Amino acid sequence: MLLRDLWKVVAEKVFPTPSSPTLFNMYLDEDPLLDQPGAAMIRRQNLHNYMACYTHRPEFFLLAEAPGPWGCRFSGVPIVSERQLVDSDFPVSGAATARADAPYSEYSARIFWRQMKPLFPRFFVWNTVPYHPHRRGQPTSIRTPTAREVAAGARIAGELWKHLGAGQVLAIGRKAERACSHIGIDATYIRHPSQGGARLFAAGIQQAFAN
Repeated sequence: MLLRDLWKVVAEKVFPTPSSPTLFNMYLDEDPLLDQPGAAMIRRQNLHNYMACYTHRPEFFLLAEAPGPWGCRFSGVPIVSERQLVDSDFPVSGAATARADAPYSEYSARIFWRQMKPLFPRFFVWNTVPYHPHRRGQPTSIRTPTAREVAAGARIAGELWKHLGAGQVLAIGRKAERACSHIGIDATYIRHPSQGGARLFAAGIQQAFAN
């Protein structure tokens, strides 16, 4: 039932939204220069594999910012890279979708799961903006999501949170913290692991999960 409810939200609210020149919906669209044929459906299946891991309601709901160009953009799973999905020791299985010779790896995903893997599946992680924000004409760049994008994504995150029934919400980064305030969720701020934040991220997670 939990998987059905989560999947209904993404199938109705995430998958159908068309990409724009600066926001790429990797569950609907494909870039023929970057993606394998059928990549969007593979990414949907990867996300399904992730959500299917939750046979019980998690204790924590972690909200991050947006997909990075080498992580969720190609894997379809929040803060997960292709290289992790194809690793037999990783808790979520899946397939790569990029045309690259080897699966992509992402620094933030590596740092995140180094801390979070022993805690899985006590938490569920989602991106405030479920699509990849990039600069116009630069599909593998990353840009800061707009206030409108954050507000729109916050509503979807709120629906997932309600279905999950997770007790504590952790906002990973200030954009996620702002999204939580949009929908009236009381969240604990955690430093994002990118750009030198790995140590503060680890400390914040340890404190949250110790309580």
